Amino acid sequence: MIQPMKFIFSLVFFSLFTSLANGAEKTLVPRFVSLKPNEVNARVGPGPNYPIEWVYIKAGLPVEVIVEFDTWRKIRDIDQAEGWVHQNMLCSKRRGIVREPEILLHTEKSKMSPSLVRLQKGVVLDLLKCQDNWCQVRIHDFKGWVEQKALWGVYPTETLK
Repeated sequence: MIQPMKFIFSLVFFSLFTSLANGAEKTLVPRFVSLKPNEVNARVGPGPNYPIEWVYIKAGLPVEVIVEFDTWRKIRDIDQAEGWVHQNMLCSKRRGIVREPEILLHTEKSKMSPSLVRLQKGVVLDLLKCQDNWCQVRIHDFKGWVEQKALWGVYPTETLK
């Protein structure tokens, strides 16, 4: 009688452990991610049999995941265009796009701090962290701070560590 009880206990423990582990893997929707390869097909539906609506041709472009279905993600870009892509075409690396005509990359989290470089609308930046309405970013060899509201690819009150 003890052997069957051990088996049942092991089975219950294993089921509980795997359900907790799987729950921890779930990600939030919506969320920002970026495109992994240089060429990504955006389809009209979640599957390879749906027609391709357009093709993204820039690796690292930030997009917003707005719906998940199996291994497919419905994404939205800075222009509000939407399409379905396979999850393997996305990576969790955070990037932002300058949405204003021109902004300054500052040495500190202050408009009064020295500026390093001018950034124009459409420039894609690596997001390193965001706090207090400022984001630390990197572009090529430059690393500094920009106002969070000037970027698309991070939510207005989001904190990145």
